[in-house]
Amino acid sequence: MTLFATFKRAAIALCIAATPALAELPVLTIASQAGGTVAWELDTIRHHGFDQAHGFQLDIQEVAGKAAGQIAFQGGEVDVIVDDWIWVARQRAAGQDIAFIPYSRAVGGVMVPEDSTAQNLQDLAGKKIGIAGGPNDKSWIILRAYAAQQGFDLLAQTEQVYGAPPLIFRTALGGELGGAINFWHFMAKQEAGGMRHLISVADAAEALGMDPDMPLLGYVVQSALVAEQQHLVAAFAAASRDAKAYLNGDSADWNRLRPMMNAADDAEFETLVAGWRAGIPGAGPVDESSARAMFRLMVDLGGEDLVGTATDLPAGVFVPLGS
Repeated sequence: MTLFATFKRAAIALCIAATPALAELPVLTIASQAGGTVAWELDTIRHHGFDQAHGFQLDIQEVAGKAAGQIAFQGGEVDVIVDDWIWVARQRAAGQDIAFIPYSRAVGGVMVPEDSTAQNLQDLAGKKIGIAGGPNDKSWIILRAYAAQQGFDLLAQTEQVYGAPPLIFRTALGGELGGAINFWHFMAKQEAGGMRHLISVADAAEALGMDPDMPLLGYVVQSALVAEQQHLVAAFAAASRDAKAYLNGDSADWNRLRPMMNAADDAEFETLVAGWRAGIPGAGPVDESSARAMFRLMVDLGGEDLVGTATDLPAGVFVPLGS
């Protein structure tokens, strides 16, 4: 542990000692998907008392999957869920007053077998591509747009195989696919298993004129909570930043988290750590002009199935923290 980390931990301990009893702290309840990567950050917040240091208590409720979290959130059972801002924009367009706090800019991409001769997307013509998340997966849409920019119809000239992330992961490692598009942590596992990157979504987005550092995944809150308890929302965002800074600089704590990470071996563990750290978003507000460009792409290629009735990025999607 660095000297800075030691001093910071001591300072947090003093803050906690001076904090009123936990029963007096406001409680913020978050739904966290069992086995998800967000759990690593939430556990760090709780374990090191970053929530109490900022004057609140974080209550973590595990849910079975994304849909269960959305139901709990929309039913008022939890204050926060983790989702992407495209979904937030869709819900706002449908009349739900919710907002987004950036969590991660980690995105997927295309991976191919180590012995593949493919050097670009055009080289996947006639091959099977495994896609986690279905035909309206955001990564798939961005990659389609990028391929079209290069004069290649990725949808028409490849065969798509859709499936859950673990299925795409296993099928890809089994050599049954010419390429695979998966969530970043499954890509990390695929890399550790011998596959190689062909192109990342970040590179494709940048080629399309978007911000490659755009944080797609984040914490979703009711706008009413932001308006009525702005300090609580800001405190949660600060605790999230503290946990990120800690995990970005303290390698020892990752060993404590390792049982949660389901890493098959040391190589996979190290790849997961590196991937999580690479996804930490930069400071400052989200670039809304870039977000608008990305959303219009989702409207054009994903249509109503993806964005609902929205035709442009609604106002108020991003929480103006620090403003």
